[in-house]
Amino acid sequence: MLRPELADHVSGWFRENARDLPWRRPETTPWGVLVSEFMLQQTPVARVEPVWHVWMSEWPTPSALAAASRAEVVRAWGKLGYPRRAMRLHAAAEVIASEHGDVVPSDVDVLESLPGIGSYTARAVAAFGYGKRCPVVDTNVRRVVARAVHGAGDAGAARVKADLADVEALLPPDDAPAALASAALMELGAVVCTARAPRCAACPVRAQCAWIAAGRPEYTGPRRPTQGYAGTDRQVRGRLLDVLRAADTPVPKSELDAVWADGAQRDRCLDSLLMDGLAEQTPDGRFALGGSAPHG
Repeated sequence: MLRPELADHVSGWFRENARDLPWRRPETTPWGVLVSEFMLQQTPVARVEPVWHVWMSEWPTPSALAAASRAEVVRAWGKLGYPRRAMRLHAAAEVIASEHGDVVPSDVDVLESLPGIGSYTARAVAAFGYGKRCPVVDTNVRRVVARAVHGAGDAGAARVKADLADVEALLPPDDAPAALASAALMELGAVVCTARAPRCAACPVRAQCAWIAAGRPEYTGPRRPTQGYAGTDRQVRGRLLDVLRAADTPVPKSELDAVWADGAQRDRCLDSLLMDGLAEQTPDGRFALGGSAPHG
């Protein structure tokens, strides 16, 4: 049985213990929230925060980012990883600037229609950017619900409709308290109800937690495999992009060849960067970041 009072306990704890993250501050615009959500996908907060500050100083509005070239955007993305996110954010900024009056939409369906924005990001922007009552479900929230409500050690495979329904049932009826509860559930999963070493003694809902009441049974279901990095195409693509980002002018292929010994893997990764638009080849055979020409 779901327990709506859980949200009250978690929200009270959040008011006292939330990390001071810049995109949570009252002066942050919905655009700032959207930028943070793109950056935080599969990237730790500590790596995102300094880059987010630079971006918001350089491109404080969607139209400012849209006016930049793709090469500038990918270069500024730096070492956040998964640089296609930068291109998708750039594409979303172009649509927001041209079709939405330079204002990030607040409606979930409209947000989902923008390039690179899926269900989670759309709901996060609606809740955290506009303070709407909108269930926001990520891995951390699913874990909190699995333990506190269902008594399971972890959430297992995603069940999109059921997960959203579970979280929605926990949210207070009004917008502002519900948005606060959404942020609080996510924070609890990120810093207390963690996957490997949950700090149950510090948990604000330990007295109501079904998992603790059941004796903290071990999760025995399938786990997502941990993705390695060393030697993967991701690493090779990153090294190739490092060379292109550091260069003010197009570079010969010999400079790219020098970063990875396996020629077949290196060429495959270079081809994928070209296909993704993250790199481009000049008429004389050199290579540069994709979209190096100034944007209209």
